[in-house]
Amino acid sequence: MEILTLPALLHRNAERYGDTRVAIREKEFGIWQSVTWKGYYENVRDFALGLHRLGFKPGDKLSYAGDNRPEGLYSELAVQSLGGAIVGIYPDSHLDQVEYIINHSDSIFVVAGDQEQADKVLDIKEKCPLVQKVIVDDPKGMRRYDDPILLYFKDMQKLGRELAEKEPHLYEEMWRKVTPDDVGMINYTSGTTGLPKGSMITQKNMYSVAKAQDDVDAAQDSFEYISFLPFPWIGEQEFGVYWSLYKAFTVNFPEKVETVQENIREIGPHIMLAPPRIWERMCSDIQVKIQDAVWIKRFFYNLFLSVGYRMADFNLKKKMPPMGWKVLNLLAYLFLFRALKNYLGLSKLRHVYTGGAPLGPEIFNMFQALGVNIKQAYGMTEQTAASIIHRTNDIRLDTVGKPLPGVEFKVSDSGELLSRGDTIFKGYYKDPAATAEALRDGWFHSGDAALIEDDGHIIIIDRMSDVMKLIDGSKFSPQLIENKLRFSPYILDAVVIGQERPFITAMIAIDMPNVGKWAENNQIPYTTFTDISQKKETYDLIAEEVAKTNESLPKVAKVKKFVLLYKELDPDDDELTRTRKVRRKFVAERYKDLIEALYGDEEELKVEADIRYQDGKGFRMKTTVRVKQVEPLE
Repeated sequence: MEILTLPALLHRNAERYGDTRVAIREKEFGIWQSVTWKGYYENVRDFALGLHRLGFKPGDKLSYAGDNRPEGLYSELAVQSLGGAIVGIYPDSHLDQVEYIINHSDSIFVVAGDQEQADKVLDIKEKCPLVQKVIVDDPKGMRRYDDPILLYFKDMQKLGRELAEKEPHLYEEMWRKVTPDDVGMINYTSGTTGLPKGSMITQKNMYSVAKAQDDVDAAQDSFEYISFLPFPWIGEQEFGVYWSLYKAFTVNFPEKVETVQENIREIGPHIMLAPPRIWERMCSDIQVKIQDAVWIKRFFYNLFLSVGYRMADFNLKKKMPPMGWKVLNLLAYLFLFRALKNYLGLSKLRHVYTGGAPLGPEIFNMFQALGVNIKQAYGMTEQTAASIIHRTNDIRLDTVGKPLPGVEFKVSDSGELLSRGDTIFKGYYKDPAATAEALRDGWFHSGDAALIEDDGHIIIIDRMSDVMKLIDGSKFSPQLIENKLRFSPYILDAVVIGQERPFITAMIAIDMPNVGKWAENNQIPYTTFTDISQKKETYDLIAEEVAKTNESLPKVAKVKKFVLLYKELDPDDDELTRTRKVRRKFVAERYKDLIEALYGDEEELKVEADIRYQDGKGFRMKTTVRVKQVEPLE
């Protein structure tokens, strides 16, 4: 009988591997702590039975708000074992977002990863009447808390162990009742255009996407994976939960966010998923280090990287490279690429992906040159993560690959990408109107404009709502231009404007660490982000970077003017989603004065704005923003 639910997969792995193979590894206090498959199963069982003793029933929901830790996996599998659904909350969400998700999902329990997350829930508990208990994973700093709503994760597991001793078969009886059609997760969309919607993901969806992924890129039970992307993101769910259970490979949790790169080097993962932001950061780090290196190192870096680019070009065009190029590439590997890949922790990679947003072709090419075979994975929450992926020997920079087995695609008459298959979600929780709009005639309507090539490759143009048109009717994709701009080590974010305008402009946020280093090297004094972002020298630097980008763009898509933002775009200011997608309408409204200045004759604009820190405190600030022209206006 085929196993079709996650709790059943966990039981299979525990039976098959017992204490002989590591399922989970977490770094705590500088030491890697291991949990076997048997230990994984027992931790899930104990927490599930603890929930059962407190009245958790099939169909109930539990919200998890915390960093990536084993307890996140235990919570998810425990809830699903009881026939319930897990609800993920991004750990950096602020109070109104936490309140909305808890209430909208009808969660009756909340697992809080630490004191910070517990404080959030305690602050809004009066507004969340359905919540019965807040279960804290790490109680550090909470010794004096005496709120009766609080419980602790270890205590819950102790309750469960006591029940397991009295009724040893109860847990297995419960998880065996879970069916493939049961909703095991309510995963909230990023909410770029409004309030997040809760996508109902079934056990069948989860199992199907893991199986399809493995059919394309087979994993082994000896593989290592680093889980550092937030649990609420559906891409992390596919790789760190569904696929890891399906093929029984080890999931590793970094000690903290700041040590992710170091922990990646220590583990040397075989599978890696990272959004463009991570690859852009790696690329930026390399470029900055090379700029600071002595001239001889810069010379050989540029020499060998050009060899890598040529070899990547042979591979992407599916041509056999001449022997001379193979020899040069071997030398490049021995003297440069091997060291760089070791430094980045990418030496053992077998399957490596980018997802969440398109990766700029410049970044893509650079990693291909280094011998890191990044593949684009395209998917949405409603498709249970990846639904289209590049094949190892069939990568095209202009596409996102081909559909996973079992998922069917077509393009509607309006140019919208439609899909159907076992990975398509059940619908939006408590939103029948949105469900009916998204699921029509048996097809899921993605909202993405796309083309399907004769060879099966799919090209994603942009969100249909985001494709822009100049006043003369010329169409362009802002996302494409933004990705190219972010290839610069000095540009962190870019928002392209041009809808019904005479030409294209951009609002750019500088990459503070790299621009700061550049300023120090050039003896340019500065104090704050705002100060350095508005200096004439910084504008000249970014103008050069924009000009370089324009060289690779068609005439209609060139950026004519730009301004430098006086602060970074921030999810806490609702300018970005938690997955760092730009909320274009919100940003356009917030910075409407800057946008008008871009299309006016003034070269400077005085602005007044609130600057907020991570702790919510901040100050009112006045500054002068410059407008810089890059291309001649016609």
